[in-house]
Amino acid sequence: MEKRITTPLTLEKTKDLRCGDNVLISGVIYTGRDAAHKRLCELLAEGKELPIDVTDAIIYYVGPAPAQPGQVIGSAGPTTSYRMDAYAPDLLNIGLKGMIGKGKRNEAVVDAMKANGAVYFGAIGGAGALLAKCIKKAEVVAYEDLGAEAIRRLEVEDLPAVVIIDSEGNNLYEQGRAEYLSMDK
Repeated sequence: MEKRITTPLTLEKTKDLRCGDNVLISGVIYTGRDAAHKRLCELLAEGKELPIDVTDAIIYYVGPAPAQPGQVIGSAGPTTSYRMDAYAPDLLNIGLKGMIGKGKRNEAVVDAMKANGAVYFGAIGGAGALLAKCIKKAEVVAYEDLGAEAIRRLEVEDLPAVVIIDSEGNNLYEQGRAEYLSMDK
């Protein structure tokens, strides 16, 4: 089932999303990879304010290519999510509601998602040029020294993704594999 969602991604919205749902995301999302996540969590540990408000936000795990003339952003495909697994629970515990990436998440992340009503979206790796067309505005808002890994504020329109893990912990990777293995051959 395809659903349209607009940020902020509130608890009410996450509760309506089920693993396997195709979604089109519009609104403001942020980018961040492992170096930026490490810095955010260091600030949290020091009791300092973050450079972005993650409450009801979505972070897209992407390090976009430089924009070519006339483009808002370069190719913007997802990166492997497990690199953020050490940091994601801390951000989920302070209000992050969505993450976009590719690949599996560890048990601590899934537990934090369930405890906080968050979801994990999968984006299609290798489709970065197509995904970039959904990005209408991009600006660096923190950690410019990280280059492609700086935190960007993106305005997106109909960014396609799939709910991989919903707020109840249902996991499309596990369910899909189980369904395949149960098929008569």
